[in-house]
Formats: sequence, C-alpha cells, structure tokens
Amino acid sequence: MDSSNLNQRYQHPAPNIMAEITTLAANATDAIDLSIGDPDFTTPQPIIDYAYQQATAGQTHYTEASGLPELRQTIKDYYHDRYQLDFDIDQIRATVGASHALYITLGAILTPGAGDEVIIAQPCFSPYADEVIATGGVPVILGTKPENGFAVQAAEVAALITPKTKAILLNSPNNPTGNVMSDEIAQQIADLAIEHDMFVLTDEVYGDFLMPGQHFTPFATFAPENTITFGSMSKSFAMTGWRIGYLIAPEYVSSATRLVNEGITYSAPILSQEAAIYAMKHADEFAPKFAAEFRERLEFIDAAVKEIDWLDVAPVEGGIYAFVDIRQTGLNSVDFSAALLKKTGIIVIPGLAFGQSGEGFIRIAATQPLDVIKEAFVRIKQLNVNDFKE
Repeated sequence: MDSSNLNQRYQHPAPNIMAEITTLAANATDAIDLSIGDPDFTTPQPIIDYAYQQATAGQTHYTEASGLPELRQTIKDYYHDRYQLDFDIDQIRATVGASHALYITLGAILTPGAGDEVIIAQPCFSPYADEVIATGGVPVILGTKPENGFAVQAAEVAALITPKTKAILLNSPNNPTGNVMSDEIAQQIADLAIEHDMFVLTDEVYGDFLMPGQHFTPFATFAPENTITFGSMSKSFAMTGWRIGYLIAPEYVSSATRLVNEGITYSAPILSQEAAIYAMKHADEFAPKFAAEFRERLEFIDAAVKEIDWLDVAPVEGGIYAFVDIRQTGLNSVDFSAALLKKTGIIVIPGLAFGQSGEGFIRIAATQPLDVIKEAFVRIKQLNVNDFKE
C-alpha cells in the first residue's frame, strides 16, 4: 500500500508554511524564535495548584460531554460581569481549545456536498480554510488590505454573499495583523448576518490584549442569535498546553456540536477544565498582567520597526503580534523570512502563511522576553535593504 490509499486531499498536500516554521523553531538551538504564538509565561502557580488539588481529590474521570457545569457557569458569569451579555448554560460547551470549537461548529452547520460557503477574512489564522474544507464547506476569501489597516469592510463582505453563504469567520483582535474591529463595522456586519440569515463565527481568543486607546466588544453584542463565539484559556492565562477552550452558540447549534463531537473527543480533559474554572474566576489577577507585558513588547516592536527605513508595520491595535511590511526589500515573505534567518538567526512567520492577503508582510510574535526582542532588533538594524537584494 502507498499514499494513493489516502484521502485525495492528503496524497499531495500543499506546503504548510506554519507547520514548517513550527518544526524549524522546535529544532533551532541558537536562533531567536519570534514565530510561534506560545507565550513565554508559565501558567500562574495558583492555577496549577488548584488543578493539582482537584486531581488529588479524585477529579480524574470523564466529565459530561458539554463540560463541567461549574465551568460553564463560570463562563456564563464571566460574560455577564465583564460584558453584560447573558447566555444560557445550554449555549456553552467546553472544548479542547478554540480550534476544536471551530471544527465541531463547522461540522454542525455545514452540509458536505451542498456547496455551503464560509467567508473568511484574510490574513487569518492558517487552519481556518482547512477546517472549512475538512467539514465539507467552501472557503470564500475576503482579502483585507494594508491601506485600510487590514480592517474588514462591510461592503466587501456584502459583495461576497451568495445564496450558498452559511457564515462569515472573523477574528478580532486579529492574528496576525493586530486589527481590532470597530463597533461601527461590527454592527454593519451584524446587520448583514441578520438580513441574510447567516452565522458569524467569531474567534475572540485575543480579546484581553489591547493597545492604548482600543476597546474590544464581543460580537454577540450586535447579533446574539447569529453569533457563535470561540474562546480559549491559552493566551489570557498562559495555558496553551492545557488545551482548553469553549464555544458559545444558540442552543440548537451547541446541541448539534455535541453530536459532532461524540466520536472525536467526547469531553475536554477534566483537569484542564478545573484549571480553567480557577483561571476565569480570578481573571483580573492574571490576564491584565500578561496583557501589560505584551503591550510593552509590542510598543517596543512598533517603535523599533519605524526606526528602520526599509520596514513598516501595520497599525498595532491588539493581540500579541506585529505584522511587519517587508515589501521594500523586493522579496516575497517566504524568501525574506529565509534570508532573515540566515543573516540574523531570527525566526519569523512569512505573511503568506496567513493567506495571499498577507504576502509582503511577516509576523513577529511578542512571545519572548523584552530583552530577547531587543537583541533581535539589534541584529536587524545591522542590515540594510541591499542585504536582501544580493
């Protein structure tokens, strides 16, 4: 037997730039890794201690499929207290991270073979389109533009809506661009969703990370009956390895995701759920500290890039990344990233990894200590644009 026995999609797969960079970063011994969105912080000790206490108390079994009732109540309370949004417990389910939440949601709302379309605003987290395809949908790409700060424009969304449109997938604050959707644009898109009876799938994992002068409003504020929200503990609480997130959806969607998930993971890990309970109940003790650290790092990166006359940077409004414009070098983002690694030992992610709309840019992750980031820019500033035209 050989690869011809595989799903045709995987017999000759297209290059996965993100996966290749991840492998490169994992095996690098002397490079400065500014590529991967895994914060350098360790999960706060009180969260770890609480999970340990729960384990020793016997919490080592399956939970109900939708998650621990206490976790779902905690998520409900979190949104009520912080955003004045009220959800029923049955709308909420714990998942193995936000990507898992998106996958089972797509599995619930898309019908394979029906040509159901999902509009995806790019640049974006690279697995989005793959998940749409894997669940039988058709990705329809909305390319945002650097001259607009990569902001989604409602008129451009409207131009892509067809009778087959099932949903639009958004991410704010955005990975990789740092764009934060304004309330005005959100309301315009919400109106389109209501008018055309489509879902808005909203990835809000970076909602705690905002630059000065910015604010974040959950999309469910504008179209609660149409919105499916994906959240995660990974960034706000430095819990990437715990693999725990959640979705909030209309009850009939949440119920359907349970059916999709029965044969996938059944439930999220119980200790990760326990840790998430403690984290969310004490969010004000943890998330603001991480957010302040990322803000300081991004402010430095923004200023440092602007001191280099052959680089520029998209407006840094939120998230934990800077999206840096490398077009003056004349190189595409893949070749530039390879050249940067060769000349400086710095690993970044080519903008092409986030879709064609990201070409001409690289993503720099603020997931290293500030002194490491400063050293990276010492190295970069020793170069000039001609070094990339050899």
